[in-house]
Amino acid sequence: MPLTALNTFAGNPLDRAGDRRNDPDWLVEQGARDDALALVLWEGRPLLEAGDEPRLAWLALSHARAVVPDRELFLGLWKDAPVFAVEVEGSIDPTHGPLQGLGTFHEMREAAGLLSGPDAAMAGTAKSLFDWRRRHGFCAACGTESENACGGWKRVCPACGTEHFPRVDPVTIMLPVYRGGAEPICLLGRQAAWPEGRMSALAGFLEPGETIEEACAREIEEEAGLTVTAVRYHSSQPWPFPSQLMIGLIAEVDSDDARPDQTELEAVAWLTRSEAAEVLAGRHPAIKAPPPIAIARTLLQAWVDGFEV
Repeated sequence: MPLTALNTFAGNPLDRAGDRRNDPDWLVEQGARDDALALVLWEGRPLLEAGDEPRLAWLALSHARAVVPDRELFLGLWKDAPVFAVEVEGSIDPTHGPLQGLGTFHEMREAAGLLSGPDAAMAGTAKSLFDWRRRHGFCAACGTESENACGGWKRVCPACGTEHFPRVDPVTIMLPVYRGGAEPICLLGRQAAWPEGRMSALAGFLEPGETIEEACAREIEEEAGLTVTAVRYHSSQPWPFPSQLMIGLIAEVDSDDARPDQTELEAVAWLTRSEAAEVLAGRHPAIKAPPPIAIARTLLQAWVDGFEV
């Protein structure tokens, strides 16, 4: 698979400067530069400029620090310019105050459907890091409040010295396919909480001591009662809700006798390639496709286009 950004939230254009952000003096220098920029989040919502082509609103870091003096992180370098993110907390929309006239805050899922790929990737990275920082403010080893380090990419316990790093939860997301009938078919599943008609690929978290292939097989068997015989990787997607890595797979199964478990899935449907194409085009009478920002849609499109196990 080529190194192209197939999925929303992939393709971050920044040099993360992972070797240099460990140097606190270097980070201070970057923050003092006149060309340092910052994107802004409010409770996980990115600030977008108004216009025909929505894009992230960028502030001078000095301006952003005046609004939020203690909630920043270093995202990386755009060419040579330092790029940061700041997050405003609280129930009051900052565009009704210090950020008035600079744009509008959008929920991340909505913003991802509006922004360019690189903008969505940068905003998603910032959201994941801020979410981790908010959830991991105390040392898991001794309970002491931890301190920010490496520009937001690490937290260190001042009491016991334990280092904590941003958590990423791996998830297998897979499209089961069956080739034993008159023509190939793929399986979509539906969760009860989804909008009416929405169906998608099957998915589940990896468990300790489990390979990607084993997790794929276990989840398909648990959710749909099918046995996996082969697995092929397609692509992956950072998913900042709050911080998952979706590992996209096509999985061949040995039967078309799918049975939804009524816990994860309330219904399943087999589709031929032509029927799946109708779903993607919005013309299917009963089934709605996964949203454009979801890797599930990428997998379904890939299979329609001939991608095989």
